[in-house]
Amino acid sequence: MTDTTNAAPTTRGDAVPPWSLAIIAMLLIQVSNALSVAVVEVVGAAGTSWLRMCFGALFLLLIVRPNLRRLRRADLPMLLALGTITGLMTTFFLAALDRIPLGTAVAIEFLGPLTVAAMTSRRRQALLWPALALVGVVLLTEPWRGATDLLGVVFAVLAGTCWALYNLLTQRVGDRFTGITGLAYTIPIAAVVTTVIGLPGVVAGAPSLPIIVLAAGIALITPVISFGLEMLALRRMTHTAFGTLLAVEPAFGLVIGLIVLSQAPGVWQLVGIALVVAAGAAAQRGGRRAVAQTT
Repeated sequence: MTDTTNAAPTTRGDAVPPWSLAIIAMLLIQVSNALSVAVVEVVGAAGTSWLRMCFGALFLLLIVRPNLRRLRRADLPMLLALGTITGLMTTFFLAALDRIPLGTAVAIEFLGPLTVAAMTSRRRQALLWPALALVGVVLLTEPWRGATDLLGVVFAVLAGTCWALYNLLTQRVGDRFTGITGLAYTIPIAAVVTTVIGLPGVVAGAPSLPIIVLAAGIALITPVISFGLEMLALRRMTHTAFGTLLAVEPAFGLVIGLIVLSQAPGVWQLVGIALVVAAGAAAQRGGRRAVAQTT
């Protein structure tokens, strides 16, 4: 008997190019990251992450209303792992953002999925695009300046490690559940995981109502909308294509950082933008993946 509740059938939405869903998700994520700076100043990185996960969980539970009875025991390890990784990824990245510019943080974090893209590729020529993107990432970070906060870099690297695992697990969860149902299971887990490190910051910061409302609005953007779009995109793209397409995210980080946070890029960073965008555009060719069917 076919389980039509959690299966991932082909829909009209599948006619939308998966790379376009990924691009929109990336842009929204960077907007939410830039807006999070104001919240981080009040409750800290962990507190901001916890608020985003809590509000995100609330929104998803209200929208999706997942049926826990339909979960299989075999689903639990995967959902617990993705929820934990999601919470840690957000926390580490916001901690990095509190110390280094948005574009630099995203560029360093991108090394995680970039590594996955290179390691999972079956074609030798596919390694050209991650290599090109890597050059762009180096130019974006400008390591020769020596002024980057070391702890901020460490947090960004940890976030990148989580990001790589997040992409792998998100594709599996997206294959198993329809639409954004998987998020309705994993984001509440992320909220629980980040409670220990996030709640103290919120209590100590005593955020005002405008800050709480801002955190709720950010949560609607990320994780609800953007992570949902990523999950839909990953269902139909290979790890190599998706991982390298993410190379445009440092560029988005620089642009949003300039517009929202007044973090102006230098000449080498602009050259880096051109390289990562070129790599991302080339990687999406032939990056479709058959939509999984669960029975």
